Amino acid sequence: MIDRTMIVGVIGSIGALLFILEMVRRRRLREEYSLLWLVTGTVLLILSLSRPLLDVLANAIGIFYPPSALFVVAVMFVLLILLHFSMVITRLTQENKQTAQQIALLRRELAETRRLLAHQESDHAQDPHQHN
Repeated sequence: MIDRTMIVGVIGSIGALLFILEMVRRRRLREEYSLLWLVTGTVLLILSLSRPLLDVLANAIGIFYPPSALFVVAVMFVLLILLHFSMVITRLTQENKQTAQQIALLRRELAETRRLLAHQESDHAQDPHQHN
């Protein structure tokens, strides 16, 4: 028996999978970030196509209306994706901070070097016969 919820689930899952693949193809989404999205779409597609599997999942987690389990699974995967992105953002923030600190140190060192060179040039201009 096929109901509207299953049809919407299948169409939505296939649409999401195609959209993710197109984003990867156009290089708007890196492969490493697309994996969780592809797994999410695939799991939702499998659950949408298999009503018995959806019924077993719904019973296992105590959901009365099995198609609602699709939304629970989708929300769980979205939370995993958000956690993954939070970890990536944290890592990038730390790397940016370290990079900014390194740039600040290099700028300071460059300014110091320029100051020493300017000082040496002024000393050399005042006494052209002096050797270092």
